Amino acid sequence: MDSVRILKTEMSVTNIDDVAQKLLSKQNYSVAICNANTLVRCYKNIRLNKIINSFDIKCTDGFPVAKASKILYKNNQKRVDGYKLFLKTIEKGLEHDVSHYFFGNSETVVLKMIDNIKLRHPEVNIKGFTCPPLSDYKELAKQKFISDIMIKKPDILWVSLGFPKQEKFINLIRKNNELQINMVGIGAVFEWVAGTKLKAPEWVANIGFEWVLRLVQEPKRLLRRYFVDNFLFIIYFIKQYIKK
Repeated sequence: MDSVRILKTEMSVTNIDDVAQKLLSKQNYSVAICNANTLVRCYKNIRLNKIINSFDIKCTDGFPVAKASKILYKNNQKRVDGYKLFLKTIEKGLEHDVSHYFFGNSETVVLKMIDNIKLRHPEVNIKGFTCPPLSDYKELAKQKFISDIMIKKPDILWVSLGFPKQEKFINLIRKNNELQINMVGIGAVFEWVAGTKLKAPEWVANIGFEWVLRLVQEPKRLLRRYFVDNFLFIIYFIKQYIKK
């Protein structure tokens, strides 16, 4: 898969259908869903950037990231939205009985999400879920938390621990030779599918204002991300554009 450098991160040049197909046909793939916050954190943290760059696919989830790719490389890159990727992969995997496992978030959210998925696709193959206590990613990667995954061996493991914990967790457990499965860090998608948080309409996301609805719902957690990191993303992008 082709990639282009945005800030310091190698972003995949791809689309939702292509990523979904790879998750359904390949094994041991790791996928990072990247927005402006991801790239700014990676810009400032060499170790984190190395982890993200080691993933097989780095999706342009955020509007600013997709736009930056398009401006810098004239590639017509569109958003590879984590929410749409999740639903598309589940839907396309039905005919091949692809199995899924959910890791992270709360049991309340995950159970609501599973109910909503089964309303759409009663035949979906869900192997199980684990909702561990809030903890360090190294603690979560211990045998007691991942043993059920190792026993059930799903085709795809969807991880909702928030950035960058979920990516660090995936990076740690993919070194386990027994877990030859695809893994995706999916962030807030569990809550959107469960309906416990509102997802912005597609037209709002496509003009770059999805962040407004998210900020209204989680101002304390997201204030710094949108008013500091997004500003820094613009500054770093301008520097890259001038240099290029």
